[in-house]
Amino acid sequence: MKMFGTNGIRGIVNGYMTPELALKVGKAIAKVLGPGAIAVAKDTRTSSDMIACAVESGLLSMGVDIADLGMVPTPALQYYVRTHPNIVAGVMITASHNPPEFNGIKCVSSDGTECSHEEETAIEDAYGTDIECPGWDGVGSISRISDAGEAYIDAVVSKVDAELIRKAGLKVCLDCSNGAASYTSPLLMRKLGVKALAINASPDGRFPGHFSEPTEDNLADLKRIVSESGCDLGMAHDGDADRCVFVTGSGRYVPGDQSLAILGRSAASKSGGGKIVTTVATSCVVEEAVRQAGGEVVYTAVGSPIVAREMMADGAIFGGEENGGLIFADHQYCRDGAMAIAKMLEAVAGNGSLDSQVDSLPKFFTIKAAVQCPDSLKAPVIREIAERHEGERVNLTDGLRIDYDDGWVLMRPSGTEPKFRVYSESKDRGTAEKRSEAFLREAAGIIGARRAENH
Repeated sequence: MKMFGTNGIRGIVNGYMTPELALKVGKAIAKVLGPGAIAVAKDTRTSSDMIACAVESGLLSMGVDIADLGMVPTPALQYYVRTHPNIVAGVMITASHNPPEFNGIKCVSSDGTECSHEEETAIEDAYGTDIECPGWDGVGSISRISDAGEAYIDAVVSKVDAELIRKAGLKVCLDCSNGAASYTSPLLMRKLGVKALAINASPDGRFPGHFSEPTEDNLADLKRIVSESGCDLGMAHDGDADRCVFVTGSGRYVPGDQSLAILGRSAASKSGGGKIVTTVATSCVVEEAVRQAGGEVVYTAVGSPIVAREMMADGAIFGGEENGGLIFADHQYCRDGAMAIAKMLEAVAGNGSLDSQVDSLPKFFTIKAAVQCPDSLKAPVIREIAERHEGERVNLTDGLRIDYDDGWVLMRPSGTEPKFRVYSESKDRGTAEKRSEAFLREAAGIIGARRAENH
């Protein structure tokens, strides 16, 4: 892809991401996803008004009518698109978890899912052409929609046992990361009768509380407040609130793999089984937890659109990635931070504390590393390593994964940087570390030899 990455088009504002680019992208979106009305929303970034106005100008110039939702989470835009038959597509102005100098353009299909690879390719192709606009009397118009956020939250509430949650009398700390959930997630807490200490809940695109990526390092305040204030749990969004991660009542950060395992196990238990979809980069803790509840795990390449479409194809009940992006089939086929919160509150209210649920999970150790590799060598390096390990359990779904009886190793090419991401997992930390080191040495040796050949 020339412009689209894993989740939309992104770049530094007034560097790559300019109003001129955004206007041309808007025209290309109109040509590919129109005709018909398109919904537009944005996160809190300081440049979001500028980029949104430019995209909307492109859409309007092509005769597209716009439903402007204002600042709402990405899944709120997706819910609006899916539930309004007159809306043919959506555009979200966001760079998700990237630093504040970035912004981006994410496209949504008529069913509320992120655009397919084919649709994104068509938009890129149209961008590179001279797109003809209609005459002066054929331009579109804008309608301002003020209630999309509340309608979305009402839909989330309808998908959980709200009375069970209210009776539990839960107290939480909610970290909105100064992002798009600053209004909607506190509203969710009120509608579920949950007492919430809200932090970083004022919209601010400079992200003064912490960077918008909800990593453990960025959530020191959340961990401290949860443990010091006697909260049952804590939760934190990324910038556009399509993801959510959790902290236990004792202040422990819960990695996304474990959240996925807990909610996957809960979904499988309630459904008497069913399929759960995740990626080849996800810990085996998910598969073991889901299997114990009678469910089955299906693996895909990395990327939430890929997971969502596999869920639709397989009739899966739940899915997600290890970064806190969780997808609930009975709600909508996209990552949904507010739905993740509601389902976790339901799980805690019904199954006991988050601390106890984390402790009940199988224990795995995952080592994450990287090795530099030019983009031009990524495919041949993968092929050579696969040949060297012929006869082992090699999986080429996304990069190269080798499964062992007690764990696995994955070498996956980065989509944005000249490197491979290398994951090694085992129930024994030493084994995971040794495999990681051996795999890194092997990959570095092959990359070095191929570089030498090319010089």
